[in-house]
Amino acid sequence: MSMPIQDGAWESTRGRAGRRAASTATRTRGSGAEAVPIQEATIAGLRAALSAGRLTSVELTRFYLSRIDLLNTDGPQLRAVIETNPDALRDAAELDAERERGRVRGPLHGLPLLVKDNLDTVGPLHTTAGSTALLGSRPARDATVVTRLRQAGAVVLGKSNLSGWISGSGGRTARGGQCRNPYQLDRSPGGSSSGSAVGVSANLCVAAIGTETVGSILDPASLNGVVGIKPTVGLTSRAGMIPGMPSMDTVGPIGRTVADAAALLGPLTGVDPLDPATAASGDHRYTDYTRFLDPSGLRGARIGIPRRGYFGENRHSDAVGEEAIRLLAALGATVVDDVELPSPGDLADRFDVLGIVQFREAKHHKNVYLARTPGEHPRSLTELIKFNREHADTELVHFGQQALEMIDAGGDDLTDPAYLEALATMHRLTRDEGIDAALGRHGLDALMLPSTQPAWKIDLVNGDPDVMSSALVPGLAGYPAVSLPAGRAHGLPVGVTFTASAWSEPRLITLASAFEHAARARRVPGFTSPAVG
Repeated sequence: MSMPIQDGAWESTRGRAGRRAASTATRTRGSGAEAVPIQEATIAGLRAALSAGRLTSVELTRFYLSRIDLLNTDGPQLRAVIETNPDALRDAAELDAERERGRVRGPLHGLPLLVKDNLDTVGPLHTTAGSTALLGSRPARDATVVTRLRQAGAVVLGKSNLSGWISGSGGRTARGGQCRNPYQLDRSPGGSSSGSAVGVSANLCVAAIGTETVGSILDPASLNGVVGIKPTVGLTSRAGMIPGMPSMDTVGPIGRTVADAAALLGPLTGVDPLDPATAASGDHRYTDYTRFLDPSGLRGARIGIPRRGYFGENRHSDAVGEEAIRLLAALGATVVDDVELPSPGDLADRFDVLGIVQFREAKHHKNVYLARTPGEHPRSLTELIKFNREHADTELVHFGQQALEMIDAGGDDLTDPAYLEALATMHRLTRDEGIDAALGRHGLDALMLPSTQPAWKIDLVNGDPDVMSSALVPGLAGYPAVSLPAGRAHGLPVGVTFTASAWSEPRLITLASAFEHAARARRVPGFTSPAVG
């Protein structure tokens, strides 16, 4: 059902048509024709409407473009979308014509999706990581996952905002501005797949693609009341992705339901010669992950609950976590409480090791990406830092670039024994002595943790606070995880995360779908303005 926007002050002459579209959230054809609800519609529902001829891709794309026009830079100014695709309606029309001729490219045929602005796209859309430094970048080809989306029939609706080079406030970039949480507009959307999560939550698209190094899908999914799947490193290709740290980088789906995220995951997978890490995925990938959805999937499952460092950090996430534990038991799962797992604090204490991995990989792979990508732009991290200094009034308005400078000052040799030893230690701590050990010791199917605390206030002076995130261990391990809505605190979403060993996406989707079916925690955001006084 549609939720009309209440604040009349947001209405403008330019936005009234879009406001009407957002309020009705339907299209009709002729007198007495059945209305097709769009807002909060699922991928399965939209596919059925498209197949039956009750909806066209052009109409669906026009709806989302109108809604972006209404909510992104006007109205609540969500700043979730950096730019829309000027060819989106043309592409949708071509897909409609193909459907009329009996050709359906794949499971996403005619569905408009947002793509994070660190994934290469060829054509009118830029690929900039939100930085003006890369406005002259001209990638030679689409990122592999973008190619696969197009092959599956998706309409690339636009590029979503993110946390840029200059860390400080999640969801802020020079090009995109400050992305805002759609539940309470003075609250953070998290990072770095901020715009993808906000776009999905605010119904600016059917679903979206995010990327994760550590927490970049899972955390914004929790803060914005949607579902995020962080795949095993190597299940989805990173070719054409502006890299973070490739031992941890992965590309994954964000949807309003587990079923939507699962439907989007399948088309993203597959071995890619441009990304050697995907070679290991051959026997572990599925083209359709919706086959693992099961409302009874928690019956007989064994779920471990790590507490040290994950509970006791925030009373609101604790309360949601405790209620989630009770729900697991009610749904027939055996709950094994207080399972040992390295805490975020434990891992932070090993920065002597983790820092070597993160800094070396960030420098090496960013330099490679910048050097090989065609166009007029900085060709190295050193040149990027210089560009930022010369354009400080745009790039360094609120925060400095100390992190980039620290990375650039270090080494980038990935054959150095010190790096290789650090990488092995990181995997030992988070895999052998971490997730794998916890699962094996207790015969568990998965671990469940509060994803993170409710969204904090945006602070452009001090930046984001240091908060607990359950994404740290699976992120460093390169293991899969699913975050989904579990409850609320003062109107703000709070999620829980299921995680397990490598290639366990099918099992995690089963467990998450059963939890979602019972919890029904997703709520449409209300775009609440901050209180005055």
